Amino acid sequence: MKKLDAKWMTVIVVVIVLVGLIIYTGQDMFNGAPAAAASAAPASSGTQSASDTGELVDAPDFTLKDINGNDVSLKDYRGKLVFVNFWATWCGPCRAEIPAFVDLIDTYGKDGFAILGISVDSPKDIKKIPAFMEQMKMNYPVLLATEKVRMEYGGISSIPTTFVINREGKVLGRIVGARPHEMFEGIIKKYL
Repeated sequence: MKKLDAKWMTVIVVVIVLVGLIIYTGQDMFNGAPAAAASAAPASSGTQSASDTGELVDAPDFTLKDINGNDVSLKDYRGKLVFVNFWATWCGPCRAEIPAFVDLIDTYGKDGFAILGISVDSPKDIKKIPAFMEQMKMNYPVLLATEKVRMEYGGISSIPTTFVINREGKVLGRIVGARPHEMFEGIIKKYL
């Protein structure tokens, strides 16, 4: 009987910890969470916005190759609300949020919303990206990450990680982990 009680106590503790993590990482990125600039943002499992002083900071500009070898620059998207989404083909949570992104581009792309997907796939897996994009019906540019860009955006260590960049090129916030369609749509409606 004591062994059963110990097992149940372990299960209860694990469930409490998991629920706490879900609540902590599921917070809205614009609810006053600790602030961090993209270039100085420490890797975390939560969401963050603005800088330590509450002022918005410039998003680190980049020029990366897309899957066809063309240069794509963040500065070319000035004037649009942009989600800069770090992801990989092998990442389950990344796969889970892609359909929402596809729908959001269909709905808000004409209104000045854009997504730049930055793949952190290993060089040997890059050849899988075009077929993956077709399978997922991805309707936004997919770029190939460099270590420099990963570091400029806080040393991306968890994916998916999405930075929200306003029309002026300022970082509104960072979202670590997959989130539901409704949360992303709420951000778009608020800042578009």
